[in-house]
Amino acid sequence: MQLKPAQLAQHLTQSLASSYLIAGDEPLIVQECADAIRHAAREAGCTERQCIAIAQKDDWMELGHAAGSLSLFAERKLIEIQLPSGKPGTEGSKALLEYLEADSDDVLLIVSGRIDKASQKSKWYTALDRSGAIITAWPVTAAELPAWLHERMSRAGVQIDKEAIALLAERLEGNLLAAAQEVEKLKLLHGDTPITAPMVTDTVSDNARYDAFRLVDVALSGDARGAVRTLRGLRAEAVQPPVLLWALAREVRLLAELKRDITAGASAMSALNQRGVWRNRQPLVQKALNRLTGRDLAQLQALSFQTDGASKGFLPGIAWDTLERLVVIMAQGVSVANTTARRA
Repeated sequence: MQLKPAQLAQHLTQSLASSYLIAGDEPLIVQECADAIRHAAREAGCTERQCIAIAQKDDWMELGHAAGSLSLFAERKLIEIQLPSGKPGTEGSKALLEYLEADSDDVLLIVSGRIDKASQKSKWYTALDRSGAIITAWPVTAAELPAWLHERMSRAGVQIDKEAIALLAERLEGNLLAAAQEVEKLKLLHGDTPITAPMVTDTVSDNARYDAFRLVDVALSGDARGAVRTLRGLRAEAVQPPVLLWALAREVRLLAELKRDITAGASAMSALNQRGVWRNRQPLVQKALNRLTGRDLAQLQALSFQTDGASKGFLPGIAWDTLERLVVIMAQGVSVANTTARRA
């Protein structure tokens, strides 16, 4: 059964499926859907929760152990699998099929990265589709963001005019995590007062010096020192790595897609427009495209995954260290960054 994120709340009021797969690279939507399922599972008697982070193929053995073990404290439990890659591999596919065939009374929740079209035809995916519910968290595009913000504001009981929505959408550029934070901030600061564009400007400007998207823009401009300084400022302000990684990884994916489009024969301007890059950011993004090679982008994607794993605890390393290397490579490329590191 395929569900849209907006349909999940209604579904959970009617029934709780035996398995759920939440897939996508929109962290806020993934997080809110997962939280809703966790809450519904607790209400249904799953008072125990067992988490399995998949970093290597042997980790899938834990699913079999979890399914076969009896709880001393609850009749049912929630078995949660973190699958950042979106690809369970041969071992994972086998483990999932065996679990689903066992028809357990427990609830299975898989939180996954984006799942490609080929994987959507696989046996494990179709089995999950038959046995439970699959929710895909599609990215909210620049064109969709104003409507998304308006709906979020309405749900929070906040009135906001069109100019303020447009300004907020441009300022946030599709970062839903930051958008949700801004909605809560505006509600706390202004209460029932209708929100205007000047209010948005005043509120957002408080963090203009060290915001996540300024970090991205400084790195794209080629200013490695400025990017590291901005990153360290954000760390000092207690901004968490996942919020920064979302903005950086989003830009890395965009650059990789643009590079593929151009390699396939599209003009840079056509590719930028097709991918929905805001007009005022196109020169900055094009400058980075001209500077970064395919090798650079591959390294940035690897660092994004490593940072995600380090921040969540399923890979070794310190997230702040990998974030720092990520912004330096985004600003300078791998070869220059390595030369700078050797000189240091």
